[in-house]
Amino acid sequence: MSVHKKIHIHPGEILKEEFLVPLGISANRLAVSLDLPANRISSIINGERSITAETAILLGRAFRTTPEFWMNLQAHHDLEIAKDEVSTARIERADKLAKELRAA
Repeated sequence: MSVHKKIHIHPGEILKEEFLVPLGISANRLAVSLDLPANRISSIINGERSITAETAILLGRAFRTTPEFWMNLQAHHDLEIAKDEVSTARIERADKLAKELRAA
């Protein structure tokens, strides 16, 4: 049986591929326009940094989306990573508690 590693798309990849590239905007131009440090945008695009609420608000305004769009992308990404990282033993303990609570 082969093990397949899940690929989780970081919101920064979506920012780059769905917004910056099609619109011809550089990470630096976006950072300057939003009055953000250039390394923040670069780190997001490179998948090294999460999108904060502040950044989500600014991205939403810049790209005519909503802050919720960006925060939901980040939350989904974080949950997918966490699902891979939570140990089976911890999940089994949570399931055991759920079963006990249903029986009570």
